[in-house]
Amino acid sequence: MNDEPDISRRGIMLVLSSPSGAGKTTLTRNLLEQENIDSPGKLALSVSATTRTKRPSEIDGVHYFFKTNKQFETMRDHGELLEWAEVHGNYYGTPREPVEAALAEGRDILFDIDWQGTQQLRDKMPDDVITIFVLPPSAPELKSRLVRRAEDSNDVIAQRLRNAAEEFRHWNEYDYILVNRDLDKSFARLRAILTAERLKRVKMPNLNDFVDKLLNELKGLTP
Repeated sequence: MNDEPDISRRGIMLVLSSPSGAGKTTLTRNLLEQENIDSPGKLALSVSATTRTKRPSEIDGVHYFFKTNKQFETMRDHGELLEWAEVHGNYYGTPREPVEAALAEGRDILFDIDWQGTQQLRDKMPDDVITIFVLPPSAPELKSRLVRRAEDSNDVIAQRLRNAAEEFRHWNEYDYILVNRDLDKSFARLRAILTAERLKRVKMPNLNDFVDKLLNELKGLTP
């Protein structure tokens, strides 16, 4: 007979936001890789719907849910998206149904989105969202990281720095702040946040029975 208490929990929506260059994407990738080693299937990256054209290497339902403009607008108008935005003429958004299903099964969903998308998620599902904002240690270091990536022109880097100024202003809307001076330390803190939030949401449906059992056992141990 199994005497272990029946422990279950609802999953969480873990949101990471940051200006480009602060390290959010690396932290997100590392967290997914480590979680898939330690607890396969317990954490997954949110899959967005989009109206942009599918690239040859992409798989529908894995990289994105590819939709026509009409399909996307129908989803949006019927409340089937948790958040959405128009970027460079294409729509992007988070379908509600797969997220709800994952949370109900005790699986966690990781979001790599900006402060505007985070606000929409919090409005729709405030009890399920945990938000983390990643800051660079300094503005010069942020610029240095963007330059070292060697992915963008000087004009694009300048635009990213201007965008960062707007994003910085929303830091106090988040539950946790990570100042990413050292990647290993920031990653350890990120995992600690995830562990703590998971424990806060543990539900034990038969907890009353379990405590009653402990009380009865104590009776037999005390005079």
